[in-house]
Amino acid sequence: MAVIAGSAASDNRSVGPDPELRSALLADRAGTANRIAALTADLEAIVEASRLVATDDEHDPEGATIAFERSQTTTFLEDAHKHLADLDSALDRLEADDYGRCEICGNPIAAGRLIARPTARTCIDCAT
Repeated sequence: MAVIAGSAASDNRSVGPDPELRSALLADRAGTANRIAALTADLEAIVEASRLVATDDEHDPEGATIAFERSQTTTFLEDAHKHLADLDSALDRLEADDYGRCEICGNPIAAGRLIARPTARTCIDCAT
């Protein structure tokens, strides 16, 4: 069962798979997948644009901008892929009734932490 620490009753109780939580994670996953698609298209456009123009990153004023945009978009894309993997892991933990439990110490993860970071795998004590 999913465990939520610090609930309204201030106790550590199992709450079972929460359909609202699952829906929120799935919505975040869909948004992240859309962001990945958009960033992939952006990166392809940047690469294609740089192919069409003979730029010398070192001497052409536009070259540095293109390199920066390519680097920044690649980083955003990597972050989105990592977030998607984190969401999939959270959904797997929710389905396995292990969501909300610290992977290191086994204690419940505080509700406030899960609200702020729904993909959190560790309690705040183990995360610091």
